[in-house]
Formats: sequence, structure tokens, C-alpha cells
Amino acid sequence: MSGPKCWERCLPPRWSTVRSEAAPVDAPRRNGPDSPPPWPSVCGRCRRPRSPSKRTRLEQPMAIDETALIAALTEAAREWLRERTDEYGLPTDQNAAAAMAVEAVLRDHNGARLMDGDAPLDPALRARLGREVSANLAGTGGLARLLDDEAVEDIWCNGCDNVWIRKGGVDLPAPPVASSDRELIEMVRSIAAGGGLASQERRWDRSAPILDLQLPDGSRLNAVMAVSRRPAVSIRRHRHLKADLAELERLNVLTPAMTRLLKAAIGARCNIVVSGETGVGKTTLLRSLAALLDPAERLVTIEDSYELALDGDPDVHANVVALQARSANLEGAGEVGLGDLFRAGLRMNPSRVFVGEVRGAETITMLHAMTQGNDGSLSTIHASSSEGAVSKLMLYGLEAASQLTETAVARLIAEAVHLVVHLSRGTDRVRRVVSIRELCSAHGSTVTSNELFRTGPGGRAAPASPPSESLRDRLAATGWRPEQAVMRR
Repeated sequence: MSGPKCWERCLPPRWSTVRSEAAPVDAPRRNGPDSPPPWPSVCGRCRRPRSPSKRTRLEQPMAIDETALIAALTEAAREWLRERTDEYGLPTDQNAAAAMAVEAVLRDHNGARLMDGDAPLDPALRARLGREVSANLAGTGGLARLLDDEAVEDIWCNGCDNVWIRKGGVDLPAPPVASSDRELIEMVRSIAAGGGLASQERRWDRSAPILDLQLPDGSRLNAVMAVSRRPAVSIRRHRHLKADLAELERLNVLTPAMTRLLKAAIGARCNIVVSGETGVGKTTLLRSLAALLDPAERLVTIEDSYELALDGDPDVHANVVALQARSANLEGAGEVGLGDLFRAGLRMNPSRVFVGEVRGAETITMLHAMTQGNDGSLSTIHASSSEGAVSKLMLYGLEAASQLTETAVARLIAEAVHLVVHLSRGTDRVRRVVSIRELCSAHGSTVTSNELFRTGPGGRAAPASPPSESLRDRLAATGWRPEQAVMRR
């Protein structure tokens, strides 16, 4: 009995060694510099004639069902990740792990095609399949094309087919991201489950209809179902992940005098709360302030969903512990709130603690930490003005600790917070810091404050009142001079 001929096992790398002497002169050739040469008429190893049917299949490949192939490759990539996560310890970077999986399954698929006598995938199709499989791994599916567009600032899906984006400050309609609301729900559930990657799983169903999480590219996703007529998805893009104060000054978010004051405040370890409306740039400003710190300084970040991403750039922040709140499981157990994380973070001996957003019970814990030696902490809060931010802190403090009086909460706020920096979007849609307020002291249930910068003509903030003597001395120790704010507007 004769075994399989060796040419049935020969692979395309041998084509280049035999084509010049073995390939027929009139062999059909597909156009394009990247197209493979015609299948040689003889084997490069034993010089035996090849099967004509085998040559025909390679030179005239069969049509490919891309939809089915993408689904099969996605499942293979997920299986590849599951098998190797524990055994080999894949990179913690989800994008890097996904790229490894996609490259592996595409390489295996090409090898299988060649062993079956089919032509390999051409480069354009291979790249397209890679993008689609990567999007499916991340769970983004039809959202991928919008997320790949760096000019898109925000994405809103009011159902699968009523899609809007913000681009260049203008709201525009966009194509559907799914064929049905059910497909949109499954897409978001895949994202919440980690899309097959090694990330924290989050529920999104009728018993947990509100979802908040961070996408692999740093965007923040919010989704609701069951409490709305149709599933609704909102995605906020962070366009300035590595911005610094100089960049914000160039974008007219800050004036030079503000930049000098904030640099001095960070150096003097002042506790700062950044306030503003939704999407105005609070997180970007907080990142910019954090960029002024020594890379070796130990930081703990506490967030409802990962957004600050200070641990994503070890060159700027090498010693960071990022903590994220966790909702309860189906049995109602396992919930970890921001207050729990704050208490755990203080046991990690941090130099500074950053709270992504203050919104409730963690307020009192944060204020206590700020007054117990953890100076230099930063946080954000939603408010319509710098004065309103102080009122919000008072309200959250009273809600979190009903046993405390208004006088006690006001005193705690005045002792803990040094500055409130407020951002707002002007009529020209430019985001600016419009107020910097110093919290001085408490008189009864009122927190007295001093507005160092307030909005002036043209919507730009200008120096208003001089800082208090205690703050002036604290800033002066870093080299800041009070006359700079007035003399160098």
C-alpha cells in the first residue's frame, strides 16, 4: 500500500523555490503584489506532478462566508484565551491578550486552509477579519466602527437603530449598531461579561438593569434596560488620557495664573475637589493634576467603574493601586461599596487617595481621611457651581451620617477640603475652569469660602479675592507668590 504523496503535505513556503523552474508559463495568476504565486505543477520535494484539482482550488479559491467565519474565529479566540489564561499568565492588558488570540487563530486558520488545498486569506480580508474578531472579543460588535473613529466624542444608542454621536461638538445621527434590540442587549451583556477576556464580570439583566463600566479603550459605558422602553446605551470617550496642565492651558481650559496656583496647590498637598456638570472634563483635569506628582508616589484610586486609569501609564505613575466598586451577585451577596474601598485603601499606606466621584456614603469616610494625614487627595463631584459643590458635600455628609449635626459636617468639610475647582461649558461650547474657591472655615452650619478666581468678561475666569493667610503661607512654601495671580493674568 502506498501512503499519501509528499506533495499532499507540502506548504506554500516552497512555492518560491520551485516556481521559476516548475510553474507553467501560462499558469493563471491573480492580480496584486501580495497575491500568492500559482500552485507549482510539481512538488518541490520529490518533483512528482501535483494534482490538477489541488492546483485549481488554490488558484481559484472558493467564496468565503465572512459572517460564519467571523463567528467561528471569535469562538476559537475565546477558547484560546480560556485555555491559556491560567496556564501561561496572559498580559493583564486586555487589548494585548486579545491581539495574541486573534493572531493565533488567524494563523491556525490559514494553516488549515493550506493543508486542505485552499489558498490562504489575502491580506485585506485577513486584516478585516482580525478587526471584526477583536471587536467581538471586546463585545463591542457593531459599536466598533464608531469606537474606532477618534473624532467621535460621545455615542448614544436609543435602541438598536436610533443612534447618535457627538463629533466636533455637533450631534449627528449614525447607522444602526445592531439588527435588533435583542442583539444590542446581547452585545452589551458580552461587554459586561468581559467579552471572553480576563476582566471583572458585571451583570446586566432585569434584576440589575443599570450598568456602568469601562471599555478596553478607556471609554465609559452606561446602559439601562427594563426601566426604559428600549435598551439605551451611552458611551463617553476620553480624548485626553495623557493631558497635562500645559495642554489644558493651550486649550484655554486654564489661564496661566490658574496653572501656577494649581501647581503650587499640588506641591503643597492641598485637598482639591473638582466640580462640574456631566462630560465637562472633570476626570481629565484630575488626571492632569495627578501628572504633576512624583512617579514613585504611592497612590490609591477608588471608583465606581474604572475611569481614571492612572495605573495604565507606569512611566508617569509607577506605584498605583486601582480599586473598583462591585455590585451584589444574584444571591445579594458580595457587594463592595466605595466606602468599603476607601477604608481598605487607607490600610495600604497611600501617599494620596483619589476618589473618582463622590456621590454618597463614602463622603464622610473621605473627609475623615483628609483630616487624618492624607493631605493631597483629589476627587470629583457633580455640581452646577463651586458654591453648589460645597452644598452637595454637606448634603452627602448628612445623608451618610445621620448621627452628625449640620454644624459637625460643615466643620469637617472646612477642615478637609482646601480648594474647589469648577469647570463649565460656555456658550461657545469651550470647556473652561470658571471658578476656584478656597474653603476657609465653618460658622455654625455654614462653610465660609473665598473665591480666588471667578468668571469675568468673555466667560474667562479672572483673579478675584486674595487667598487667606493660612493658604497663602502654605502655597508660598512651594515658591508661589500671591502677586503672580494679579500681575500675570
